[in-house]
Amino acid sequence: MRGRTIVGILVMMMSSAALAGEMYGTVAEAGKAVGEGVAVEAKCGQASYSGKTDKGGAYHLVVKEKGKCQLTVKYKNQSPSLEVASYDEGVQVDLVLEAKGGSYTLRRK
Repeated sequence: MRGRTIVGILVMMMSSAALAGEMYGTVAEAGKAVGEGVAVEAKCGQASYSGKTDKGGAYHLVVKEKGKCQLTVKYKNQSPSLEVASYDEGVQVDLVLEAKGGSYTLRRK
């Protein structure tokens, strides 16, 4: 009986992860990866999902909601953002930080 309960919990956890969408990609500035530890956050409705880049500037977020999301990169005391869409399937969003007039803007690659 206990084994069935554990199996049931595992199946539910795996199915909820399968229903979640993903956002993944890289963050670059001046043609080079931003490096490790840059915060990336997606706000979708009332929910917020955050992660950090790896040493190659790559990030990966698991997003449960579908629809419009605000993707923000926290870089050098600034937080430029960009509107993106989340789907049931994963979506690749490669990002480029551009310095303009002392401020950073964010765009898709």
